[in-house]
Parts: sequence; structure tokens; C-alpha cells
Amino acid sequence: MATTSFLSSTAFVFISLSVISLLPSAYSADFSVGYEESAVPKSDLDLLEFPLNLEYLEAEFFLYASLGYGLDKVDPSLAEGGPSPIGAKLVDFDIVTSDVILQFAYQEVGHLKAIKKTVKGFPRPQLDLSASMFAKVIDKAFGKPLNPPFDPYANSINFLIASYLIPYVGLTGYVGANPKLQGAISKSLVAGLLGVESGQDAVIRALLYEHLTENVSPYQIVVAEFTDRISNLRNKLGRTDSKDEGLIVPVDFGAEGKVVGNVLAGDQFSVAFDRTPEEILRIVYGTGNESIPGGFFPKGANGNIAKSHLQSAKLYN
Repeated sequence: MATTSFLSSTAFVFISLSVISLLPSAYSADFSVGYEESAVPKSDLDLLEFPLNLEYLEAEFFLYASLGYGLDKVDPSLAEGGPSPIGAKLVDFDIVTSDVILQFAYQEVGHLKAIKKTVKGFPRPQLDLSASMFAKVIDKAFGKPLNPPFDPYANSINFLIASYLIPYVGLTGYVGANPKLQGAISKSLVAGLLGVESGQDAVIRALLYEHLTENVSPYQIVVAEFTDRISNLRNKLGRTDSKDEGLIVPVDFGAEGKVVGNVLAGDQFSVAFDRTPEEILRIVYGTGNESIPGGFFPKGANGNIAKSHLQSAKLYN
């Protein structure tokens, strides 16, 4: 009986090893090596590093809001000595939003780790997450100063509106980058990041959708108008065709031309919009120009793509 059992176990091991040996070499490499030792085509490096700018922004925004501190305490190695963010604050959330934003915060820490295990990356850029910065963005979206100035840290709804500004821009960048990538590992990483970023944006939009027709205190302006104004601003700053939609759209722009509710943004086929790094820089700088820093990145974003535009601007000045 023991001999039969031993032979059965031996046969199982032999068959398992034989099956593994027949797997495609690329699959075997992905399965056994891991990001830190993977070979990434040179053409993919800049496209994989660029999103770190947005991931740093999201990580610090969500961490400070939920915990009262950021990467310098959670994982200083990820910041790589980059300057601490300006003005980020703890928020007195309701229970559900508190739980959701804390989850987002740690998800962003994971994203930073995943990218930095794939490519070398770069230190955290200077980020401006102050209430006054968000107020400037909202004022620009409405074409006039709100009184009092919009405060993203005042309450859960304000923070969700401020959050509406960020993950969506990142997910459109991942959609835009994916077809340009050459390596299987690069595509796999970006697809995985895109999945979670899209999920975050969907949750933010869904939570706001529940309050669609409610006024944002102390303004006589409903949530839906805030999202519409922000989306219109991003379209304007990006300087391309419409790639952004609020929570309510004309019926012709709704899914299959049948609905006005727009809890998920997409084109005429409900497919996600894409953006280039240049479009993203125009939006997060708030200047409409990838060569003129400002907004959330007062000294400019980091990485070769962003720096190339800053350097070209200096050459022509």
C-alpha cells in the first residue's frame, strides 16, 4: 500500500513538472521571476514611470485625508526623499466615506510599489494639495470665485468632489498608454493598475450620484453641476475632443442614447476615453500647457516625459 502511494505521488510530481515544462517561456518567466527582475523594453520605461506622478498625488491626498499623515510615515522609501506635500489635511468623514478613502489610500501605496518594482521610478515631486489650490481649480471650473472658497477637507461630500478631480485623469492615461506598450509585463501591469483606478473612479462617481440633486453647502449649487463644471474644465485644459463627462449628460450622450444618468463616463460605445501624457500634464498643471507647471505640481511633474517638456520650454524662453 505504501509503495503504491509513493508511486502515485512520484507520478503526480513527474506529470506536474512535465506540464510546467510545456508552458510558454514568457508565461513561465512571468510566473516565477516577479517585477523586480523582469526585462522591460526601453520604449516602455518612460510610459510606465510617468504615471507615478498621479499615483504620488493620489496616495498623499487619500493618506492625509484618512490618516492625517502621508508616505513620509507610511513608507518613506517610496518618497525617495522628495519634498513633503503642501497643505494636505485630515478629514472628518462619515463612516462609509472614511472606510472607502482609507482603502483607496493603501491601494495607491500598492500602486507605487508595483510600478517601482517594474521600473526604477523617481522621487516624489512637489505636490500642492492645499485647500486654496483646490479652491482655485473649482473657481476656474465655474468661471468665478465661490464665496466662501471651496474647501475639499470640510466634509465628505466636498472631499468626494475634490476626489472626482484625480483618479479619472489617471485612468484615461492608462487607457492611452496601453496600446503604446511593447512588453507583456508592461501591458499586464498597466491593465492591472487601470482596473483599480477605474474602480476608484466608479466608486467616487457612484457615491456622488446618490447626492446628485443636493446642494453643496453653503452654495446653492447641486452636486451634478460641480461634476459637470469640472469635466468641462478638464476638456478645456486638455485641448482635445471631449474626453470627460459629468454625472448627467444630454440623452444623446448617454449609454446607447437612452439615458441621461452617467455614473460611468465613456464614448458613444461606452468605452473609456484615453489621454496622452501631454494632455494629463495640461490638466494637472491647470495651465493648459504641458510646458508650464502649476496646479498640483507647482515645480512640474517628474520623469523623462514631464522633464522633456520643461526643458524645451526653457530653450525657447
